[in-house]
Order: sequence, then C-alpha cells, then structure tokens
Amino acid sequence: METTATQSNLLVKMILMAWDAQNNYLNKLISSLTDEQLSKEVSPGKNTGIYLLGHLIAVSDGMLPLLGFGDRLFPEMEEVFLKNPDKSGKNFPSVSELKQRLKTVNAKLNTHFQSTDVDGWLSRHTVVSPEDFAKEPHRNKLNVVITRTGHMAYHIGQMRLLN
Repeated sequence: METTATQSNLLVKMILMAWDAQNNYLNKLISSLTDEQLSKEVSPGKNTGIYLLGHLIAVSDGMLPLLGFGDRLFPEMEEVFLKNPDKSGKNFPSVSELKQRLKTVNAKLNTHFQSTDVDGWLSRHTVVSPEDFAKEPHRNKLNVVITRTGHMAYHIGQMRLLN
C-alpha cells in the first residue's frame, strides 16, 4: 500500500504529538517534585532525579545538531550528563537552572519541529552518510524523534519513583 501525503502528514503529526506529550509529562513531574526529592536516587545505587533531568536536557540539546537545526545550546552538559555517570563528582547546575534550560532547549526544538515539512522529516540526519542513507532510509530525522521520545518516557518512569 502506498502512503499518501495526507497519511505521511498524519504520521508526522502523531509522532510530534507524542514528543509533546512526553515533554508535558516531564514538565508536570519536575514541577511537582521538590529540589530535595530530585536530589534523591530513583532507587538505591541508581541515578538521582537531578542527573536524569540533566541527562534528558543534554540528549534533547544534542538533537539540534543531529537534526541539522544548529549547535547545542549547552554543550558543557554533554560532558557532565552524557559522558560521565551521576556519581562522577562533576558539578551540576541548580534545579532551577536545569528547568530553565529544559524550557530553552524545547522552545528551540519546537520552533524547528513546526517549520519542518514531511520531506524534511524523512531526510537523513547529520550522522548518517548519504551512501548509508540510500541503503537505510529509516535513518531519518523523524526516527530520531521517535527514539528520543521513547528514551524520555523511560527516564520519566524512573523519575516518577521520586514521588
């Protein structure tokens, strides 16, 4: 069955709605948690809520260059929240700073998300070569949003344990 333009638009819309829903869940959750709750481990020996929040921001920030939307807004977060574990001794920004960074990154992503058409979503992301993309067209920008949405949902589930 051939996919029509209307069906493609609908699929993109559904995926972006799922992304928005997870971001709304995350914002609601972190608004309901105190700084003290966020500083606790989600379970003994596991990551703290602050680390998971920083990790999610760093992953979303990394989507900007991956999707060809520009440079990271907070490149220093990659070292702290992606390349090192929670207990590495690295200094974390305050919870209020992290909340602001989340808003800033999501606002930038959403601006680009709303202005990207279906063909743009189905084009290759910046890490895949044109040769590899020709063989594996599923390695596109929309698939990045799908995988990052699932990733966010996973960590939101962990952070819910902080309630």
